[in-house]
Amino acid sequence: MRVYREFYFDASHYLPGYKGKCEQFHGHTYRLEVGVIGMIGKGGMVMDFNEMKRIVSEKITEKLDHRNLNDLFKNPTAENIASWIFEELKKEMPLYSVKLWEGHGKWVEICIDDKE
Repeated sequence: MRVYREFYFDASHYLPGYKGKCEQFHGHTYRLEVGVIGMIGKGGMVMDFNEMKRIVSEKITEKLDHRNLNDLFKNPTAENIASWIFEELKKEMPLYSVKLWEGHGKWVEICIDDKE
C-alpha cells in the first residue's frame, strides 16, 4: 500500500548558465508530495501522517523554506532538488516516491523504481 502527504515551501533561485527567464533571480511556491510504501502495521497504518510530517519538516522544509536555493545547490533545478529530497528521506522512512512541483503545472517525480 502507498500513503502520500503534501507539503509546501517557498524559495528563490536562479539557474546558472541557463539562457532564458530562469537565469534571473526569482521565486516559487513549491509543492512537495512524499509517498511511502509498505504493509499496514501497528495501529492500522503504513506510516503515521504526523510522523511523516515531523520527518519532512525536520529534514526538508525547514532547510528549504524561504531560502535562496543557490546557497544550498550548485544548480538548483527541480530535478536536482527532488533528487536531494529523495536521498534525504529514504534514510528516514520507507520511501516510494517524491514529486516536486515548481509553481503550477510543472513537476518532477522520482520513484524507488527509478533508483534501482
